[in-house]
Amino acid sequence: MFENHQDVMQQLLKSDENFRRLYNQHQQLDKRVAAAETGTAPMGDLALNAMKKEKLMTKDHLARMMHVHLDEAAVS
Repeated sequence: MFENHQDVMQQLLKSDENFRRLYNQHQQLDKRVAAAETGTAPMGDLALNAMKKEKLMTKDHLARMMHVHLDEAAVS
């Protein structure tokens, strides 16, 4: 995730508790979606789709936070 901005992501993981919490949430959702898709943790289609939507919303929120951070760094 965010391969082009690993340095920014690492910095935010160290310095921003909210970013770290959201990142961990995204990682957990990613694992749960993968387990459901491979059949190791069976789940109904509605639940899986809801989880995928939550995962995407979390990723979008992380991307916005990174974008704000990059913009602030550019101004400084």
